[in-house]
Amino acid sequence: MPAKPTPALKEKAMETYRRLLAVYGEQPLVPRREPMHELISTMLSHRTTQRNEAIAYQNMRERFGSWEAIRDAPVDELIQAIEPATFPEVKAPRIQEALDIIIRERGEPSIDFLADLPAEEGLAWLMALPGVGIKTASLVLLFCFAKPVLPVDTHVHRVSGRVGLIGKKTGATAAHADLLALLPPDPHVLFNFHVALLKHGQQVCIWGRPRCEQCPLPSICNWYQENRAGK
Repeated sequence: MPAKPTPALKEKAMETYRRLLAVYGEQPLVPRREPMHELISTMLSHRTTQRNEAIAYQNMRERFGSWEAIRDAPVDELIQAIEPATFPEVKAPRIQEALDIIIRERGEPSIDFLADLPAEEGLAWLMALPGVGIKTASLVLLFCFAKPVLPVDTHVHRVSGRVGLIGKKTGATAAHADLLALLPPDPHVLFNFHVALLKHGQQVCIWGRPRCEQCPLPSICNWYQENRAGK
C-alpha cells in the first residue's frame, strides 16, 4: 500500500490534470474495442508502435479467424502472423496460453464477466494470465468496463515523475497505486488523466530533452524548477 498522500500532493495532481485537460481536451469514456480485442492487442503492444500493433492484430485475425483457431494454431505460424509486433516469439505462446485459460475457465473466449467484479478482483484475475501485468490489466478494466483503475505507461510514468507526483525512484508498477491514491476514484477522471499525460509525454514532455517552452506545467513541475528555471 502506498503512503497516504498529502492534500498538497493531491491538489498538485488535480492541477496537473486541469492544465493538461485544457490543452488536450476532455474525452468520453466509451469502449473503443471489445474486451478480448483490447486484451490481446494490449499484449501485442508491449514495446511496439501503435501502427505495428494494429497490423499484427489484423494479420492474426485474418489468418486464423477465431480465438479458438489462434489458440490451436502451430506456434510458428502465430509468430509469423504477429511479426510486425516486437518479440513475437515471446508474445505468441503467451497469447495462446491466455486464450486457453480463458476458454477453459469461462467456457467461451470472453472476459465480459469482469464487468461484474470489483476492480481489485478483476486486476488479480487478469494478472494471473501469462503475459498480463498491471498496466495491461488496468487498461482493459478502465477502457472496457469503466473500473476505477489507472494504467501507467511509459509516458504517464515519465510525466508524473518529472512533475513530482511520484518519487524519482518509483517504478512503473508502484506508480499505479501511488497515482491512483492522488486522484478521485472516478473512471472518467482516471481515463482523461491517463490520456492527457500520455499525449503530453508523446508530444511535449518527451524522453531526453522535453519541450518545456510548449508546456503548461513549468510553475508546478519539479524537473523544470530543478533544471530550467532561471537558467
